Amino acid sequence: MKKITATLIAGLFATAAFAQTTTAPAPTKAEVKADAKEAKADLKADTKDAKATLKADTKDAKAAAKADGKTPVKSSVKPPAEVSTTTHTGTHGADVSATAKTK
Repeated sequence: MKKITATLIAGLFATAAFAQTTTAPAPTKAEVKADAKEAKADLKADTKDAKATLKADTKDAKAAAKADGKTPVKSSVKPPAEVSTTTHTGTHGADVSATAKTK
């Protein structure tokens, strides 16, 4: 019986301690909107800055290449290879000769 009483008293103290803790108030919708708006504005400014830097770097590279008498390097991306224009309808990709005999 003493163990049960001790457990109940310990539980009472635990619930009393838990009930006294305060939680941080949840942010209001206006605060959330303001934070989102600020983050969006920061992202937009960073993007604008990056574009301006890239443009300036490209302009400098072109000027340096022109001064060296070289043509500026274009994109390193190559166009895809051309696809064969012959069609093989109903052969599932097999190249079948027109003179092949069938049963």
